[in-house]
Amino acid sequence: MPQSHRPKVITGNWKMNKTLKEAQTFVETLIPSIEGHSTQVYLAVPYTMIQTLVKKSENTKLVIGAQNMNDASEGAFTGEIAASMLKDVGAKFVLLGHSERRRYFHEDNAFINRKVKRAIKDHLQPVLCIGETKEEYDEGQTQEVLRRQLKECLAGIETSDIENLIIAYEPVWAIGTGYTPTPEEAQKMHLFCRELLGEIFNVETAQKIIIQYGGSVTAINAKDLLNEPDIDGLLIGGASLSLETFVKIIDDSESILNFKVESV
Repeated sequence: MPQSHRPKVITGNWKMNKTLKEAQTFVETLIPSIEGHSTQVYLAVPYTMIQTLVKKSENTKLVIGAQNMNDASEGAFTGEIAASMLKDVGAKFVLLGHSERRRYFHEDNAFINRKVKRAIKDHLQPVLCIGETKEEYDEGQTQEVLRRQLKECLAGIETSDIENLIIAYEPVWAIGTGYTPTPEEAQKMHLFCRELLGEIFNVETAQKIIIQYGGSVTAINAKDLLNEPDIDGLLIGGASLSLETFVKIIDDSESILNFKVESV
């Protein structure tokens, strides 16, 4: 399947930022800015604002989701949240395996795998984050790390369930540092991931899976990244907190989609 047949998905990850009032103002302005766009726009927001923002975004192009969840369906896990709870307040997707969860909360691939299975079972779209550290990158271990993360995090997942999953490649050394791989370097890693997904599942399925890039995405580098054939969207942290920057990146994605359509 040619890259142009996969949608572009731009996801903002607000992390631990914004009050409910700030979030409402942001979304109220964002929604009319993306009306009629082909680019899919996701926002991963703090738990406290999911329900409110879901209501505000009903019947619009904006999709609201969560930044994390537990692998258990319920139980004595103080401070945790279940997939069914997220689904109950209207969340449509959930980030899993983000490097900050791996680094600060010591989440391993086995735990993330259980989360992916739980999200699928409870009908939440998983956005699986993978990526190498600076040390692993410097030692030339990037492909080895990505291979291990994809195989272990997707172990036991049925081919029929994988097409709806999004992969987000985020080199840890690029997150919040201002450093990014060149678009060509990022494309090489995306192609590697797609080929590996073809080995794990099958080539036809791998061609359907959305693979986003994340890590110090800005309004300056977004368009060049999105122009690469296997980069199907962006997972954006800091830049998604600015409405002007976020809309600029979405508009750049839209211009690429429109150009590809006109060129066919």
